[in-house]
Amino acid sequence: MENTNKWIITITVITATLVANINISSVNVALPYMRGNLGASVEEITWVVTGYMMANVLVMPVVALLSSRFGRKRLYLFCIILFTVSSMVCGIAWNLGSLIVFRIIQGLGGGALVPIAQAILRETFPREEQGTAMGIYGLGIILGPSLGPTLGGWITDSYSWRWVFYCNVPVGIIAFILASRFIYDPPFLHREKGKIDFLGLTFMIIGLGTLQIMLAEGERNDWFGSTYIIYLAVIASTGLSLFVIRELMTDKPAVDLRILKNFNFSAGTAVGAVLGMALFANLFILPLFLQQLLDFPAFNSGLTLLPRSVGMLITMPVAGRLFNKLGPKFLVGCGLVISAFSSWELSRMSLEVGYWDIFSPQLLQGAGFGMIFAALSTAALLTIERPKLTAATGLYNVVRQVFSSIGVALAATVLSRGENRYRAIIVENVNQFNDVTADWLRSLSEAMLRAGSDAHAAHWKALKLLDGEIMRQSAMLAYNHVFFLISMLFIISIPFVFLLKGFERDAQ
Repeated sequence: MENTNKWIITITVITATLVANINISSVNVALPYMRGNLGASVEEITWVVTGYMMANVLVMPVVALLSSRFGRKRLYLFCIILFTVSSMVCGIAWNLGSLIVFRIIQGLGGGALVPIAQAILRETFPREEQGTAMGIYGLGIILGPSLGPTLGGWITDSYSWRWVFYCNVPVGIIAFILASRFIYDPPFLHREKGKIDFLGLTFMIIGLGTLQIMLAEGERNDWFGSTYIIYLAVIASTGLSLFVIRELMTDKPAVDLRILKNFNFSAGTAVGAVLGMALFANLFILPLFLQQLLDFPAFNSGLTLLPRSVGMLITMPVAGRLFNKLGPKFLVGCGLVISAFSSWELSRMSLEVGYWDIFSPQLLQGAGFGMIFAALSTAALLTIERPKLTAATGLYNVVRQVFSSIGVALAATVLSRGENRYRAIIVENVNQFNDVTADWLRSLSEAMLRAGSDAHAAHWKALKLLDGEIMRQSAMLAYNHVFFLISMLFIISIPFVFLLKGFERDAQ
């Protein structure tokens, strides 16, 4: 009966976690369709994503506070309802403003589900099966964003962008029924009705909220070349500094930052931050490459990313089961090396690549991510006392989420500036005074003349085609540069692996 209950609880929490995480990337695929339907600009439609991510970041750190205040099961059920109802109203949104508001509400519900589910799984499985628990949990937290583009692309192409939200509703109802039946508050979770640290919460909301806006708006506003971004940076740094000072000085903080004194937790959180940057930079950059440069439809783009999900699906449960035997250093180290190699392979792509050229790097990358996440989540929380697990999972996930946003922002900046830099380099060598270029333009102009264009029109059409090819090649080089930097990010994080400790800690 114990094993049955254990697996029923696992299915219960993974159901809600998976749908919440799929929603993150599935919505991204549908953004162009939302933009056209709602009459929004590129800058405006990105707030559909920014609002959700900002709400996620704000709610994750205070999950422990809310759990102790209202009861964790009650909070979990409320968040499932909030996510499900807001998904429905997102689907019926009548304009951009209403969609953004509903997405923020959806983000508050979805953001709380992730750390609560992780804490529940850690408490449900015995200590010797913690790796297995985190391997299963990783299927929801990592596999969700990877499956999102495929599922979102198919739904959007087959029906409409509104069904990306409607599909959450039946799953949310099932998750609520399962959670109300099988989830219980642990005996060590004490309900507290004392004074809330509103000052700390205020500093946190100002600091983290402003930071998320700065990351979302930075590239469009030329980063620190913009007074607006400078103001946001000052407000964010001030708010976060005051938040840290306040939480370390007060007896009952809203967010228990003292958990970071646990060395294993801090090391695991640091590597998790790097993983978040690299994973979400990849999730952001590769669909752009496929759709903008290779002209893949949304569904085909998502299908091309599917091997990464397959790789994670295979390795994550296996890595979780091997945690006790091999330890986190070996598993995370191997995962980082594999992920670095796969990103390096992607950095060598050209405009002639097809599905099978991307298949192997994606499969390897999924395998690497699966090994890293299962072992890392287990090691980071291994030495945390049970009463502090909910607070620790909230802090762990918010750090990963913030650095995921940083990864996307950096990838967008490097890509944009790289396109301009490589274009300037190519233009220096490709001009009408270059013999190869002159011959190419002459041949193309002659083809235009034979097709019926006059001499002037043929010449300008040839120049326009040349300019388009220069833009595509410079963009390709910029994408390669981003993938190379992601590869280096994995390499740089390898030394942190030696700080992680597994069960061997108990024997010391």
